Amino acid sequence: MEEETDVVVGLDIGTTKIVAVVGCRDQATGKIKILGYGKTESTGVVRGAVMNITKTAEAVKRAVEQASDNANVDICEVYVGIAGQHIESFIQSNSFIRSNSEEVVTRAEIETLKQEASKGRVDPGKKIIHVVPQTFTVDGVSGFREDEFEGMTGSNVEVNYNIITADSLAMRNIQKSVETAGLEIKGFILEPLVSAEAVLDSTDKDAGVVLVDIGGGTTDVAIFGNGVLRHTAVIPLAGNLITSDIQRACTIMQRQAEALKTRFGSALPSEESEEKIVTIPAINGKSVREISLKQLATIIKGRVDEIFGQVSYEVGNCNFDTDQFIGGVVLTGGGSKMKHIDTVCEYITQLDTRLACPNKHLSPDSPKDLNDPIFATAVGLVIYGVRSEEENNVIHVPLATQGGEDKEPSPEAPEEEPADNVEPTTEEKAPAAPKATPKKPWWRGRDGSFFGMGKLGDFIVDALDDDVQ
Repeated sequence: MEEETDVVVGLDIGTTKIVAVVGCRDQATGKIKILGYGKTESTGVVRGAVMNITKTAEAVKRAVEQASDNANVDICEVYVGIAGQHIESFIQSNSFIRSNSEEVVTRAEIETLKQEASKGRVDPGKKIIHVVPQTFTVDGVSGFREDEFEGMTGSNVEVNYNIITADSLAMRNIQKSVETAGLEIKGFILEPLVSAEAVLDSTDKDAGVVLVDIGGGTTDVAIFGNGVLRHTAVIPLAGNLITSDIQRACTIMQRQAEALKTRFGSALPSEESEEKIVTIPAINGKSVREISLKQLATIIKGRVDEIFGQVSYEVGNCNFDTDQFIGGVVLTGGGSKMKHIDTVCEYITQLDTRLACPNKHLSPDSPKDLNDPIFATAVGLVIYGVRSEEENNVIHVPLATQGGEDKEPSPEAPEEEPADNVEPTTEEKAPAAPKATPKKPWWRGRDGSFFGMGKLGDFIVDALDDDVQ
């Protein structure tokens, strides 16, 4: 691996899954080569926030051990994504007079300006995690981007920054979980920002684009215009709420509702048939449940409309002319895989919409399994981390351990499903064994707890029996 340097690990601690991805720069292609990854069910996380440190640490450890085995590298440090309802952003303007107006602006000078902006006051309990320059005004001439400002001369400078903050306690909970798993955090990075790194390129950002990452607990939004991050938001509506809506409407188990959503779900009732029926087998003497695909889509569409209504609100909130969003909306994340969801997004936002997978910047020999929207954040963390190490940037360093302010989450935080109702996974069965690449990587197989059998428009679903009926 002589031509591959700066091996980094991205750790995506999501509401429904935890993913660890190992990668580096492939000098032959200039792209990112993924060496291996691990994925496990997330525990102790609610809407992107760690609520149970012990359970989250156990899940992190399993995912990292899988990634370590598959990549055949020891993992000690990780770049961690951060999201959740606590994420906020605002615009701040700073002005100053340069001591020598004849000297050209250097990269070091720009980084110093960012560091000064990161020391600004924020609400109690908040911490600045990103300082993103919007525009620079030099001697009365405005509209310069960061890359344009570098190399200029001038005296009077004004900078508009997009300041992004996170809750200090939320960051400490993540840090404690990762450290309990035996790892060190190299930096916190905003998840919408890294998802954009995975699925967008400079052309998309220059054209103006709205990235929407629909996860299990939150929907993350990153809006770019003229190559600059203009606005970010975290919407507390996502895939788990859709599952809950189905569960309540059909009076069924959470696992069955999740199966209905992922196997038969659609966001557009007009495209589904009233004649095709999903039959949900009885449990413990209860009566059999039936629902048409059209009814199922109607349940789903209500929540999807709400999600994209919030996305549309954030687009209008970013103070950027929607006519300039030539790139439209780019959907990624596990929730973006639902049928017809792009059509609903186009109707509500009035912007062209497409689905994106995180393969744009990966080398051809990276695992094909990663060509899936659910891996956008984890892959983006690797891309962001590799670039930061190449540029020797110290980014978003974790908090020092502070005992006084921390409030331990209750160890009795409830799980979404009882342990005996969780389908066994290969990662739970695999021993924490020697660092060796398995002959058959764990991700090659998938459990098939839900089976469909087409017969006169009738579908059979059984969440509790692995046998085809």
